[in-house]
Amino acid sequence: MRKLRVFVVEDESLVAMLIEDLLHDMGHDVAAVASRIEDALGPAQSGQFDVAIIDVNLDGRSSYPIADVLVERGVPCIFATGYGATGLNARYSDTPVLVKPFTATELENILSRLEERL
Repeated sequence: MRKLRVFVVEDESLVAMLIEDLLHDMGHDVAAVASRIEDALGPAQSGQFDVAIIDVNLDGRSSYPIADVLVERGVPCIFATGYGATGLNARYSDTPVLVKPFTATELENILSRLEERL
């Protein structure tokens, strides 16, 4: 697997740190981290990364505006959620989902599948 630059959007700081650690252990770079929609929109619009991992629910608010920007730019997204794929908006039904809590293997498998399309 090639080295990927990843944008992490997660409002729980411990979960964000865990994701960062997992990505580093896999040999990837964390290009940016944001915990709020307002903080994530700038990097989503202009950041340079290969893929984004986005928590579906950011402090009680939907993160779809961030995903919308990324999809418009052609940046693949992975949603992270405790609710599973059934809770996603229908327009994102093809978006990979990491169900929290997830394992390093699950993250690695999704990144490998996405990398094939990059």
